[in-house]
Amino acid sequence: MTSAIYLKPNKDKPLRQRHPWLFSGAIVRVEGAPAAGEIVDVRAKDGRWLARAEYNPRSQIRARAFCWDETTLIDEDFWYERLAAAIARRDALAPGAEARRLVFAESDGLPGLIVDQYGQHLVAQFLTAGAEARKTMTVRHLRALLDPASIIERDDPMRRKEGLPPAAGALHGQPPAEPLIITENGHRFLVDLRSGQKTGFYLDQTANRATLGPHCADKEVLNAFSYTGAFAVYALAAGATHVINLDASHDALALADANLRLNGFSPDRWQNIEADVFKQLRIWRDAGRQFDLIILDPPKFATSRGNLQRATRGYKDINWLAMRLLRPGGLLATFSCSGLVNADLFQKILFGAALDAGRDARIIAHFHQSPDHPILLTFPEAAYLKGLLLHIA
Repeated sequence: MTSAIYLKPNKDKPLRQRHPWLFSGAIVRVEGAPAAGEIVDVRAKDGRWLARAEYNPRSQIRARAFCWDETTLIDEDFWYERLAAAIARRDALAPGAEARRLVFAESDGLPGLIVDQYGQHLVAQFLTAGAEARKTMTVRHLRALLDPASIIERDDPMRRKEGLPPAAGALHGQPPAEPLIITENGHRFLVDLRSGQKTGFYLDQTANRATLGPHCADKEVLNAFSYTGAFAVYALAAGATHVINLDASHDALALADANLRLNGFSPDRWQNIEADVFKQLRIWRDAGRQFDLIILDPPKFATSRGNLQRATRGYKDINWLAMRLLRPGGLLATFSCSGLVNADLFQKILFGAALDAGRDARIIAHFHQSPDHPILLTFPEAAYLKGLLLHIA
């Protein structure tokens, strides 16, 4: 008999509207003793069947729904078809893309599962108890669907919120001993699949790099939080006069240097500076240093609701500094990957930064995560990456 969770009165509307998350406060009782990752029926208080979900008693998100048809059999074929459908959608979006996101968790009906492809190699993250319970089966299905040379698991702090231990290593095959070289929109990049940030490369910025590149022509560009210099490659390819990569990580800057050389740019066209971004921007502000275009692509500032206020202050401070460092008519490409900071809040933060900086800021373009990171309409939380291109007068 399948275990079941029953919802409190008036708490079933989001689920009926196919929002997948069920928080602990919405549940009135649990029938049976479901283990972490086990599939349960979700029912209204009066017993009406609502959905099937993966349960986790250790998580604030107590259950993640993935099926709204009571007659559907949840077996190995079900999960195989979900994976095959996710991959088919990416094939239709960008046929033959060398690097892409294949599976984006709830947006693909596969809660907690991330799969990125880099040529013949796959990098996977199993972020929830349900995804962890399906791990062996998922690897088997990915091998059947794609026949990859290797499948590499990467850890993520989200696993700790699910009560899961750290997990990383090869799940199939032999990972490449050296960083891979991938091609994105004609540019070449080194990707470290085993120790790079996230799954090795920020695939969610692919479309934004292509959009921003032409704006960099004939400009002196500051690429702050530069990581491995991908925005710098696009900027120089588009005709930027000079680019400074600014990052606190020595290893990231070393990889940025390698990427710029890999693409054939003369070393006199860029400079790498290893420093705390906040401190370095203040040094430049005090010295009267200015740029034509600044890129701000910081790591996630808001990791929980408890530090959201601190995160908003951080976003305002960094953007205020950038606005002060731009020449009249300069451009600011600014991003937030904090899911808790939605697009409206981010724009309000930038509004406050512009006021305090005494600058008029006009929106030239909106940035979003690349199409292979789709946003399910019933799950707006999937829209974690947002950005604006601002003209600063």
